[in-house]
Amino acid sequence: MVPSPPEPADPPEPSPPGSRANAAGLRLSAVSCRHGRLLAVDRVDLTLGPGEHLAITGTNGSGKSTLLRAILGLHREVSGEIEVAGRQARGGAGWARRRAEVAWIPQRQATGRFPLPVRELLASGGHPARSLAAAEELGVAGLLERPIGTLSGGQAQRVYLARALGQVAAGAGLLLADEPTAALDFAGQEQVAAVLAGLPVSVVVVTHDRVVARACGRVAEMAAGRLREAG
Repeated sequence: MVPSPPEPADPPEPSPPGSRANAAGLRLSAVSCRHGRLLAVDRVDLTLGPGEHLAITGTNGSGKSTLLRAILGLHREVSGEIEVAGRQARGGAGWARRRAEVAWIPQRQATGRFPLPVRELLASGGHPARSLAAAEELGVAGLLERPIGTLSGGQAQRVYLARALGQVAAGAGLLLADEPTAALDFAGQEQVAAVLAGLPVSVVVVTHDRVVARACGRVAEMAAGRLREAG
């Protein structure tokens, strides 16, 4: 008697949005960035494992923000290799995928001539329900109809954090944050530090805030475009 073939195994359950399984590693190899003749980032090497959190500290003008923007493709004069989740971004499709897999909290919010209301900015993260819930948790849900350009610095930072949490829920495995607590009081700084520390995805945060830096597992310092790990 010929035995019956085994039953096919059930397909694995997809990982829930924002789970550690979605965390994306980051690898930079000899990355340099220029502003014309000025060398802003000088041959930076970095490997960040999936789920690791890194704080980058350093003085103003040391290249920290430029490095984050290069990872997102927002800075043009870049050489070297940048990989997110083991992939480099090439062509329009590659950069579109990069921006879907990386959540972003900018330091300076570009409002444009026709700034979006908060509600539309939150929806742009790809998971409006999570962004709205985060806005409620962060105390900015009452600002939904306000144009972004009319918000205070602290309000805008909370709104962009809420959008980033929506991006993570939509599947982003890496979050980049540029001075996310600069305009907040002590209570706000501690709240944001706790939110970032609790994220199961990979995080790179540029900060002068000791509370935020302490909440990260790794700290690196940037000076004159060079990056070195702190002990």
